[in-house]
Amino acid sequence: MPTVPSILGFGAIAIDDIVYVDQPLSAGKGKVLQSARAFGGNVATALAAVARLGGTAGFVGWLGSAADDATLCDLVASGVETAFAPRHPHACPVRSRITVGSDGERFIAYDDDAMLGTAPDFPDEVLGRATVLIVDSYAIRSLDVVARARDLGLAILGDIEWSGGPVTERLIALCDHLILPLGFARAATGRRSPAEMLDALWLPSRSAVVLTDGGRGVYYRGRNETGLWHLPPHGVAVVDSTGAGDCFHGAYAHALTRGADIAGRVAFAAAAAALSITGRGGREALPTDDQVTELLASTGAPSAVELKHAQLDTGT
Repeated sequence: MPTVPSILGFGAIAIDDIVYVDQPLSAGKGKVLQSARAFGGNVATALAAVARLGGTAGFVGWLGSAADDATLCDLVASGVETAFAPRHPHACPVRSRITVGSDGERFIAYDDDAMLGTAPDFPDEVLGRATVLIVDSYAIRSLDVVARARDLGLAILGDIEWSGGPVTERLIALCDHLILPLGFARAATGRRSPAEMLDALWLPSRSAVVLTDGGRGVYYRGRNETGLWHLPPHGVAVVDSTGAGDCFHGAYAHALTRGADIAGRVAFAAAAAALSITGRGGREALPTDDQVTELLASTGAPSAVELKHAQLDTGT
């Protein structure tokens, strides 16, 4: 068997049918400029980002049992290890239909009537050899595996964005690196400002809470930080924001395995995500480590600023 990768993940794996239109989504209608089919999914794209950055990544969710399964072959082509993934003849990807507006914003309609999560008896022998486990909302179907990974000492990196209820709350509690879209965090906490959300999501067991806010940057809090921080966005030409959050998660995990502190992890992930939106589809523009390093070293790279007391109240 191959070596267990440093970063494992299970969750969404998808086939995306993407339509690009000549108007922003707010216009209500527009002319089709181009159509494309691509592979995506939160965790699958995050792991592809890890591999592109030079890290080792393995998908350990359900995959089809056929040797020529399309999603399996795509993961292999993307540099993601699949040898440890459980197989089932009925496993299939999420099917997504994505409309991308002229401003790069997108709307995703998905059909997730598929086997998601991972095998309930997924072996500790494999989990225990990894460093990070990336999970998304579909991990609510495999909470026991996530809990075992946490007990084995893995960093649990959570990409939660749509589910709710007690099971989701348990999943969120298991994630010591919680990286959420700000909109989801607002709905989940009922709080108004980023600072209030960071505080509401904090637990003594957390290593970091990170809130991504698209073109407005990133807010974060780390275990060894005395304050709450905001990292403004990079100034890049937005072509397609599909997969930007997934790239952020993968890059963050990669930086984590290299020993970066919270500021370094967030900066690296934000730069990688910024580069990812300069091409079409969720994976076309996934960056290399050298490209991220170059963007971080550029004169226009943003620096994190501590949120002041006035901002703690207003979220400005």
